[in-house]
Amino acid sequence: MIDLTLPIYNNAPTMPLDPKCAVTVYHTIDSMKYNITQLIISTHHGTHLDAPYHFFDSGRTVDKLDLTKCVGKAEILNFTHIKPKYNLMPLDFEPYKSRIGAGSRILLRTDWWRKFPQKKYFSDGPMISPQLAMWLARKKIAMIGLETPGVHPVEWEKVHKILLGAEIVVVEGLAYLDKLKNNSVFFIAAPLKIKGRDGSPIRAMAIENMKAYK
Repeated sequence: MIDLTLPIYNNAPTMPLDPKCAVTVYHTIDSMKYNITQLIISTHHGTHLDAPYHFFDSGRTVDKLDLTKCVGKAEILNFTHIKPKYNLMPLDFEPYKSRIGAGSRILLRTDWWRKFPQKKYFSDGPMISPQLAMWLARKKIAMIGLETPGVHPVEWEKVHKILLGAEIVVVEGLAYLDKLKNNSVFFIAAPLKIKGRDGSPIRAMAIENMKAYK
């Protein structure tokens, strides 16, 4: 099993307009005979997923997501050759189109997680163009996972609305996809059951050899 999750820690950097993360010691063994920590975090901090409610008041909330979209076989698509701020287009997916169809879960490996926690991690990563978002929506994929903290630093609203409007689960802030040896894996991105809200931090994992877990 390979962990694909960025760490959460006190004052960990976030998107500029998002709430800041605070991890605070609340009780200790000395003070209360047990350790307990208070965690203040946004629903879109670090490795997380977006539910349609993130951009649509009438959209599905994270506690109502179809969890089969978040767990199952996922295709690893290698885009490590692209440059920062590259706008991914449908043509870039031509080599992989036979692996993408209705219900597909796709993970885009860019190795951009290596820039975390630098400032440019949040601004200069590869981007999902509106054209690609429309192409993926027409393909009726179930989920897309990214090693960037967002879909697009400028056209984020348009791209989110296309993907989430098509009921595509968007996973952002993945890491360590370079550790995976196979082109497809069993992927786990289960969200917290936060009632009526827009997204959730996740512990993302990939299993390459399912037989080892039987």
